[in-house]
Amino acid sequence: MTATAVTTAAEINRLHEEAKRCACASRQSLQEALGAAWYAGQLLVEERKRVFHTMGSGAWLLWLKANFRGTARTAQRYMRLARSVSDISVLQSMSLRQAYARLGIATEPKTPGKRRLRHTLPAHIVLANRLVRTLKRRPGQSGEEQGEAYRRDLRILYEKLRPWFESPAVLSSPANIFAPQLSHRV
Repeated sequence: MTATAVTTAAEINRLHEEAKRCACASRQSLQEALGAAWYAGQLLVEERKRVFHTMGSGAWLLWLKANFRGTARTAQRYMRLARSVSDISVLQSMSLRQAYARLGIATEPKTPGKRRLRHTLPAHIVLANRLVRTLKRRPGQSGEEQGEAYRRDLRILYEKLRPWFESPAVLSSPANIFAPQLSHRV
């Protein structure tokens, strides 16, 4: 064997050992994350009972907002995890996401803003959503410019919706009104 082959083999084995060590550390971290979420859920369940008892049902979300750094949805998932499993060891070697899936706990997508819809929305809904987004994104304009932009956007909406209310024949297939204009996805 040449010296180059020996050093290459040594580097491969070193990287293999590094990969095994990292995989082990990763499994350990996943288990610790699951345990922390479960324990946080246990504490949240107890605190929710206390808040309901002392302050009433409307105070829970206020308490969460003031005292919990996560979202209300995350708190719900933690509590559901804690209620679903009395001993966390039954979920050993699972990630938090895998445990949620096993228990039927819904999770939102990792990147909700970049996910595309799998179904096509009705044309009037697409147009209404586009109008709302357009109306919301005018921060740098003066009041007069913003008013003119609103009138222009509403005029376009009116022109597209007018056939729905004027012609009974068009009402039978409203998608035809918007089909040419909605060739791209929003």
